[in-house]
Amino acid sequence: MDVDAFELLFDEPRRERLASLADVSGRMLVTDVDDPAHAPLLADTEILITSWGVPQLDAERLARMPKLRAVLHAAGSVQHIVSEEFWARGIRLTSAADANAVPVAEFTLGAILLSGKRTFTHLQTPHDATWNAWTARQIGNVDRTVGIVGFSRIGRRVVELLRPFDGIRTLVADPFADPDSVAAAGGVLQTLDEMLPQVDVLSLHAPSLPATRHMIAARQLAALPDGATLINTARGALLDHDALLAECRTGRLDALLDVTEPEPLPADHPLRTLPNVAITPHLAGSLGTEARRLADSALDELAAYIAGAPATHPVTEAELGISA
Repeated sequence: MDVDAFELLFDEPRRERLASLADVSGRMLVTDVDDPAHAPLLADTEILITSWGVPQLDAERLARMPKLRAVLHAAGSVQHIVSEEFWARGIRLTSAADANAVPVAEFTLGAILLSGKRTFTHLQTPHDATWNAWTARQIGNVDRTVGIVGFSRIGRRVVELLRPFDGIRTLVADPFADPDSVAAAGGVLQTLDEMLPQVDVLSLHAPSLPATRHMIAARQLAALPDGATLINTARGALLDHDALLAECRTGRLDALLDVTEPEPLPADHPLRTLPNVAITPHLAGSLGTEARRLADSALDELAAYIAGAPATHPVTEAELGISA
């Protein structure tokens, strides 16, 4: 991982825990696995703890690590790490995606509730408490329907967090989700086309894959009711930004974008000028002290590996075909 990631994730207590669990050979951090100076260390390495800054572990890099048995990723997505040789070697792979899901789900819950009060539009265009009749009817979190696209780790958590709010009905669209699991979390499974005309808030939590690129485009946005809010805390590629711009320019929809395509949006992008579009700089994921959860997850996986126990959050090749 890079230096910034290491310093963010591993404070002194977590460094001490790492040193108590495994032999770090006097060098706890390696920022460049391609540096020849690290060759002797990597040749003897059995476990890698990785995070932001790790390159793909391709055949050439793995050849320098003949003893490697486990990669414990202290971050979310592992798509960029794996390779054919990685899977062929049968290396144990874990991810801290569950830990990273916590702040994203919390951020999304806050965004949904604040959207119900039309907070973001008000902050963009401050005015007094004199509301017109149409605006007044659009405010509130009672008799509202929230649509969750993607019953992922984060999507599931958002559904569960919404459960105590008895004025909110939660719908879920995910072709791979089990209806009983969705119901147990507090939602109702529907197709995306069934869901869209019903929702007051649409929140995106699908993985970024070739099949999901621009899954929310002009047709899907047109199906949303007047006054609906779109929230994206997943990946910018899920959303056709040109189509969103066209809808939001009319004032028909509101949007809160924590991720964009590209990221960040250019300073002169027209979405930045609209009073009904709020853009935050990828705040939802693990930041500051929240990032220590990712280190804890990797250290827990390390302890399990040493004890000969199964991984708590394993990642398989098959799973990566439908997840980030």
